[in-house]
Amino acid sequence: MTLARLSDVLRPCLTDGTAIAGLVVLGWEDAVSYVRAAEAEARPVILQAGPGARAYTPLSVLAAMFRTLADGASVRVVTHLDHGESLEVCRQAVDLGFTSVMYDGSALPLAENIARTAEVVAMAHPHGVSVEGELGFVGYAHGAKSLGTDPAEVARFAVQAGVDALAVSIGNSHLMTAPGAEVDWPRLRAIEAAAPDLPLVLHGGSGLAHPLRARLAAQTNVCKFNIGTELRQAFGAALRASLARAPTRFDRIQLLSETIPPVTEAARLAIRSVAPNRA
Repeated sequence: MTLARLSDVLRPCLTDGTAIAGLVVLGWEDAVSYVRAAEAEARPVILQAGPGARAYTPLSVLAAMFRTLADGASVRVVTHLDHGESLEVCRQAVDLGFTSVMYDGSALPLAENIARTAEVVAMAHPHGVSVEGELGFVGYAHGAKSLGTDPAEVARFAVQAGVDALAVSIGNSHLMTAPGAEVDWPRLRAIEAAAPDLPLVLHGGSGLAHPLRARLAAQTNVCKFNIGTELRQAFGAALRASLARAPTRFDRIQLLSETIPPVTEAARLAIRSVAPNRA
């Protein structure tokens, strides 16, 4: 199996008690590890190119890397632009063959967020590309504070923007280095009631304990968890261990290749944590 759209892998999760892991890619070793993990778990995977990766590596290089891995994978692979900041960036991703884009208008007033997100949808959908939007604001650990998604705005956003998935803020935060986020369950249930057929997304998945992820996947419309920090931690630990084993080594291929098995295992745990009821 090969490239898939976000909507293809998320919509079954509304009824089967599972979710899909959106794994943040910063380089080749990450991406290889994530696809190997998905194959080992026999689950789809979403490879995500976020702003940090795009600032370091050209989007065209990330697109080719993702496509190469997807073409050789035995599971469905979604290639996803994460936190697209403009219509132009999202259009570039579509032109490069990404199967999914996220437009992040979460800092905008509601009407402007809807209008700009709808522009991205109108551009992407004719090319068969899925679109994720964001309503409310997911903050950052030790940084900007979150603003919870207003359930009263959800139905309007869902209808007028026309997104395939909606990222929401219900207590989750980006860049948490340990699980400790607490979910606002009444807010989540109200969001679900406002748009019962819309797959929901939680950014900042590393801040959610594995049992909590499992519960959310099994019992709610959260169909996608973005997970990055815990995998970067696994990469960092693996690289430090590689250097410590042979302090005089300098070949980057030797050093970096030794990170792939540990990161693969960490990614397997992440994928498994959001698919507790898989067949």
